[in-house]
This record gives sequence, structure tokens and C-alpha cells, in this order.
Amino acid sequence: MNPVAVGRQAIPRTVWMLGLVSLFMDLSSELIHSLLPIFLVSGLGVSVLAVGVIEGVAEAAALMVKVFSGAISDFLGRRKGLLLAGYGLAALSKPLFPLAASADMVFAARFIDRIGKGIRGAPRDALVADVTPPRIRGAAFGLRQSMDTVGAVLGPGLAILLMLAYADIRLVLWFAVAPAVVAMALLCWGVREPRADAQRPTRRFRSPIDWRAVQAFDGVYWRVVAVGAVFTLARFSEAFLILRAHDMGLSAAWAPLVMIVMALLFTLSAYPAGWLSDRVPRVAVLAAGLALLILADIALAVDGGGPWLLLVGAGLWGLHMGFSQGILAAMVADATPAGLKGTAFGIFNLASGVCMLLASILAGWLWQSWGAYATFLTGAAFAAVALLGLAATGRSTKRTASH
Repeated sequence: MNPVAVGRQAIPRTVWMLGLVSLFMDLSSELIHSLLPIFLVSGLGVSVLAVGVIEGVAEAAALMVKVFSGAISDFLGRRKGLLLAGYGLAALSKPLFPLAASADMVFAARFIDRIGKGIRGAPRDALVADVTPPRIRGAAFGLRQSMDTVGAVLGPGLAILLMLAYADIRLVLWFAVAPAVVAMALLCWGVREPRADAQRPTRRFRSPIDWRAVQAFDGVYWRVVAVGAVFTLARFSEAFLILRAHDMGLSAAWAPLVMIVMALLFTLSAYPAGWLSDRVPRVAVLAAGLALLILADIALAVDGGGPWLLLVGAGLWGLHMGFSQGILAAMVADATPAGLKGTAFGIFNLASGVCMLLASILAGWLWQSWGAYATFLTGAAFAAVALLGLAATGRSTKRTASH
């Protein structure tokens, strides 16, 4: 291995390789996603509520699959096979978007893509936890998330350049295929995992929805799940950021700019936030993320704010993600036994997925019924509720991995 040192310890090579895989797949995905809402609304005549339903159902399906993929990876004691299946489905879905002639085909492509995400998500997070010492776990999750988000910056940036060059969304969507192929090559030949004997449990496979299987999880874990679920109600699909940009006058070519600003701030903040969470209570870092989300929603709710306030809102949204996504993953890892981390991430993501479905449908309905401002102000209200719940959680949660 050639790990890179962080303080006195090193982030394992496997984490770096997983970060590169995430980078290229996210470049591919975000190139598509930064144009897809406008393609649906302007090109295929789909309503904003329908966009919310498509996004919500796809994300919920992904999170429901995660509960099973995490448990299966715990039973097998191996993660890479599921990663290959998950990333492979995502890669296969990319050509379906430019071929789509109807909203139904777009929905099918999104569904396949998100099922792939569901298969790979929990095993990937569990593999990061498997190979990383607890003392630097927050930094490892933050690093992988930061590299993932580099792809989220490059994807919309490439979308803007290609739209300015060709002004044809269907043609531009074809360019997403190449980075997906690169991601698969890196995963096949670059990612290694620990020996199965060190992780495989001796008991038989158990259904992850059997409550007897999760008796090892204590109240701290379930409080983290509850806070994460309410947090997700506040953080609906980023498709609404793109629609907001288009709603405020940005052309289809320039609307992905909000995704670049969001992803850039996410990239710059995720690793420092993870590093900080290894040294101060993680709940304090997550509370800062919720406060940033409230500010972002308020900025995005202002109708007459102009493009600058729109970009400020997108930047604050990105900062909130940097101060929350990796932190929540580290909190789940801290609160669960070593042999059940895949299951723990699966259940956490299942709860988040149900809330994402509700959040995206509610966001679309509010937008269609009362306007964009109602969508973002409701998001701010849910974030405030999550912040209050986090304050209660912080009184009983201890950072077992950081001391």
C-alpha cells in the first residue's frame, strides 16, 4: 500500500481508490443530473410535481435496496462484488438518458441508476469503515466524500461547456458514458478489501428487517437514525436547485452553474469537516451543517434576489452538505458493532430514503401549488426541527471513535 499520512496515521489506499471511483462516476452522473430537470420540464413537458415524484421514487428505491446490500455484505464478509454490481448498473443506465423519448423512459433510467447506487452505497461505506482506524474515521469518510464531490463539480462544468458548444441536451448526455467506463475500470483493478476471514460472521444470514437482528444497536444509533431522517426531509432533491436557477432566468446552458457552486463548496468543506469531527463532538459539526441549510433555504426562497443571491444559496447548500454527509456516516459507524456496520448503514439509508421520497414529492407539490419560495421555506422549517432533535441527541452521544 501507499497510504497518505494524516497526522500520525494514514488513510488507506483502498479509501483513496474508492474516492477516485466515486469521482468518475459522479462526474458522469452529475453531467446528466445537472441537465435532466430542465430536459424533463422544457423538453418533455413534465410538471414540477412529476419531477419530484420521479426523483423521490428513484431515491427511495435506492435507499430500500441499501438495507439489503449492507446486510448481504456483512454476511459474505466481502464488499467488492456488490460494489461491482452497483456501479455496473449505474454505468449501464447512462446511455438510456439520451435515448429517452418520454418521461417513462427517463424514470426507468433513473430507477436503474438509483438501484445501482442502492446496491453499492452501504457496502462502500462499510468497506471504508472496515479498512480505516477509528481515530481517523471522520477524515476517511470526509476524504472519500470530497473526491466524490470533485466529480460533482466537474460534471456540471463539463455540461456547461458542452451545451455552449453544441446547444443540444441529448447530444451532451452521451458524453456521460466515458467517465462511467473509467470508474468501472478503477473499481475492477484498483480497489482491494481485507480478507473475508477477518470479517465474516459465524451465524447464518439473517433478514435485515428482522428486529431480532438489530438488538445490538443501542439508543444512540437510533437517535442518529431519527435525526438523519428529519434532516433528509429538509434536504430534498438537488433537482429543485436546477429548476430554481432556470426559474430565475438562467438558460439551460448556464443553469448547471448552481450545481458547480454547490459541489465546489461541498468539496472544499467535506474533508475539513470530517477532520474537525475527529477532534470536537461530531454533533457540533452536524449542527453547523443544519444551520447552513436553514440559511441556504432562506436565500433560495427570495424571489427578487437575483442570480447572486441564488449562487449564495447554492454555496450555502454545498457547505451544509460538507458539514453533514460524511459526519452522519461517521456517527453511524461510531454507534454500531464492527460486524454489523453494513446492516447499520443499510437501515440508516432506508429511513433516509423514505424521507427523501416524502420530501421530494412535498417539494414538488408545494412548488406547483404556491411557488418555489414555499418549497424552500418548508425545507428550512424541517431543518430547524432536526436541529432541535440534534441538541437532544448531543447530550447522550459520545464520540467513541475519537478518543
